[in-house]
Amino acid sequence: MENNKIIDILNSYIQLAPSQQTALDVFSGEWSSYLPEPFSHLMAGQVPLFNDHRISWFVEQINSNFEKFSVLELGPLEGGHSYMFEQLGAKGITAIEANSRAFLKCLIIKEILNLKRVSFKHGDFVEYLRETKSSFDVCVASGVLYHMKNPVELIALLAKCCTNYLCVWTHYYDNEIITKNPQLAPHFTQAQDIEYQNFSCTLHKQEYQDALDWSGFCGGSASISYWMTRDDILSCLDFFGFEVLGINFDHLHHQNGPSFALVAKRKK
Repeated sequence: MENNKIIDILNSYIQLAPSQQTALDVFSGEWSSYLPEPFSHLMAGQVPLFNDHRISWFVEQINSNFEKFSVLELGPLEGGHSYMFEQLGAKGITAIEANSRAFLKCLIIKEILNLKRVSFKHGDFVEYLRETKSSFDVCVASGVLYHMKNPVELIALLAKCCTNYLCVWTHYYDNEIITKNPQLAPHFTQAQDIEYQNFSCTLHKQEYQDALDWSGFCGGSASISYWMTRDDILSCLDFFGFEVLGINFDHLHHQNGPSFALVAKRKK
């Protein structure tokens, strides 16, 4: 066996006693989130996704007993929102993650936080939605719509399996804001008109570029995605049978592009 292969194999081992920190250190430098109490002393990331005000707001808008709800979560990243839904008493959370490194991080979090009602699944949630016959009381698409190659299809697929509430946080395309921002403008190269199941809109091509160089990259599964405008997102939700109940966190000048959160209810 070549020396460099031997070194690579031996580098997979550690010589420390097992601990929660050694588990987290499998992905040292790649974590986005910091952990909730009583685990906040552990070294992970910097973003408070285990105590996310957007999720708290979603729950306030739904204003119902979460113990009766089944939850579908798209792109759990590191399990922060999954943890919050379990803490709220959701009867079951199905969380689907396509990024293999993010999926393994979710499993580490499940072990450390002893999550009992979350089922993390590794795979493409669009393919899952195309095939599933399951339905969910609450569907959560936080931080995923703007990573899609066809965001309209995602909304249409969610309409098939979401029986009550849809929670969304997403970036959106605003021509005036993005074209004037020298950090954002180079990422958007063209626009194209599309039609999907009789819904028509314009999609704006976004390129990840240098973001793909980070080992902790948590974007889409392709080197590009397509963004919708705010108005087109709202029109699309209405077209596929959702009534928007509330909008919040509308940040026009978010560093990564305009963004907002919404809660919608399935029309009867």
